Formats: sequence, C-alpha cells, structure tokens
Amino acid sequence: MRKLRVGVLGATGMVGQRFITLLDGHPLFHVTAVAASSRSAGRSYQEAVDGRWVMSQEIPQPVRGLTVLAVDALAQVKSEVDFLFSAVDMEKQAILDIENAYAAEDVPVVSNNSAHRWTADVPVLIPEVNPDHLALIETQRRLRKWKRGFVVTKPNCSLQSYVPVLAALSEFGPRQVMVTTFQAISGAGKLLSACPEIQDNVIPLPGEEDKSEREPLKILGRYDGDSIQLNQEIKISAHCQRVPVADGHLAAVSVGFARKPTLQQFLSCLKEWEPEPQKLHLASAPRPFFVYVEGGDRPQSRLDRDAGNGMAITVGRLRPCHVLDYRFMALSHNTIRGAAGGAILTAELLHAKGYFD
Repeated sequence: MRKLRVGVLGATGMVGQRFITLLDGHPLFHVTAVAASSRSAGRSYQEAVDGRWVMSQEIPQPVRGLTVLAVDALAQVKSEVDFLFSAVDMEKQAILDIENAYAAEDVPVVSNNSAHRWTADVPVLIPEVNPDHLALIETQRRLRKWKRGFVVTKPNCSLQSYVPVLAALSEFGPRQVMVTTFQAISGAGKLLSACPEIQDNVIPLPGEEDKSEREPLKILGRYDGDSIQLNQEIKISAHCQRVPVADGHLAAVSVGFARKPTLQQFLSCLKEWEPEPQKLHLASAPRPFFVYVEGGDRPQSRLDRDAGNGMAITVGRLRPCHVLDYRFMALSHNTIRGAAGGAILTAELLHAKGYFD
C-alpha cells in the first residue's frame, strides 16, 4: 500500500514537533512537507528548530533535511502532499483563511486549531466518540463546492479525558456534569523550565472553561443528515486551571444521570465499550481505550499519562457523589491524545472511510 504524503503546517512549534515524532515510521503516512512562518522558511527543518526542539526523541532522520516552506505557499505545499495536519499559531481569522484556502485547493486539512470548531459544517471529532459526524464532510463539500478538500478539527484538549467517559455511559443519559481540570503547562506550548510564573502556583484559565462547557454539546450532538444538532440534554459546569505539571490534563468529575447506573454497570461500560477506531484496528487506536486504575491515589499525571502510548484515557477513583450520582478522576495526555495523536487517529479514520480517495 502506498503511504500518503503528509504536510505539517506549524511544524516548528511544540504540537508540530509532536506530529513529526509521532508520524515517524507510521504505516500509512509519511511527512513530505513542513511549513512554518516566514522566519523559518527556506531553512532546513533541523536548522529551523535548532535550540527550539523540545521532544525527548531526536528529530527523525527523514525530516531533518526537508526545507521549511512558508505556510501560505499554497501551490508549493499542495504539490508535495496528499493532505495536511494544521498546528499553526496564528490569529483566528488567519487560521480560518489558510485552512479554507488549502481545502479549496483540494487538500484535506485535519486541524489541531480551535478556529473552525464552531463552523457549522466542520466536524469536531474525538474518533471514538462521534465518528458518524464525518458524514458532515459531504455537506461541507456541497456547500462550498469543494471536490476533494475538507476541514476536520479536533476539540480542546481540556475535555478529552472526560467526554469519552460520558459517551460510554450514554445509555444511562448523563445530564449534569461538574468538572474541574488540572492542565499541564505544555497545553500552553511551554516547558516547565521556561515558565517561572507556574512555579509554586495554580493559574485559572477562564477561556478554557467556556470550551469545556460548550464543545461537548457539539461532540455529543446528533448528526441529522445535514448538520449537527447540539446536545440540549446535558449541562456542564467547568473550572479550569493551569498547574505545575509537564504533560497530562487531569479532570475531577461529578456526573448525574437520567437513569442512575450501578457502580458495576459504570465500570462495565468502560471495560466493554469498543469504539469504531478499535474495531477497525487503526494504528493509533489504544487497546484498551479506557484504563481503570485501582487505589485512592490514581490516576496521577506523571504515572499514568503515557498509557496506551499516550492515547488511552486513564480513569480512577470512581465512587458515589453526595450531590450528583458519581464522581471520578480521568486523565489524558494533552499533546498526544489531546493534540497531535488525536489528529493522527482522526486521519487514520478518514483514510479507513475513504475520505482521502
């Protein structure tokens, strides 16, 4: 099988670097183009990230010598790729413009950015939760008169630890959710060592709270054949804060149900749920998707964030709640599951469904 040629927009940033490392040796995709700002354009990738490389792995050999292209060099980038991952750090309108421009040029775009999340005809995907929303691509193409191109985006990393749990319990009707997230500094694109303001500190993130409360309504919404009808039954109240942790977003969740499950039913839903990416045996799909850890002191960010190569969701401390029905903790790796890895899994699902054909 011929591997698809992949480009990464914003390849020199932290999430872009994560794309580069995760795609090294991928069975379906190989990186043939890297693009960044005009400051990096024209240099080799190794030169462009010199002094800025933050991954624990070395720069993959096949990418080191690639010449960095300008993000807006549409014709040149298009000639070298079959589809793109987008991790650009730009103003919202600029991101909308560049992603739409590539899609209009018949280049599919799988975006890590927030700009398109509330665009009506753009799916916001957690591959295990709402794979049926990919059908919205046909609406998108019809409305915009695009042929092969499209835009699909992933949701905010702060909600990806607990929304899959709600989806797995959907038969019991989750209705009220109170969540507090403890978000790693890499979610701001920084290293602990380069962020003195986080030392001995916790920083509230009010902008993240709106995303954590609203985006799940689209993800858990219903595709009606033409658009996504937001989930009107579930209500979410969120507190979000940045904590002095390198990687891993941890959530403390209380949830009330329309029909309360037993503790055993709750655990069985996590254990027995087999979403579509796992059924399809996609390369990046963790098996199992949920890892339940026993004991009152787990999950912990440092101990559990790498479960399933950083793609699994770790759940623990399930117990009755004195206000709602149950409370639990859930953890996901924010730059793998929550960013580059989640986007790569989305691309694998798109490939399996024939959207790149």
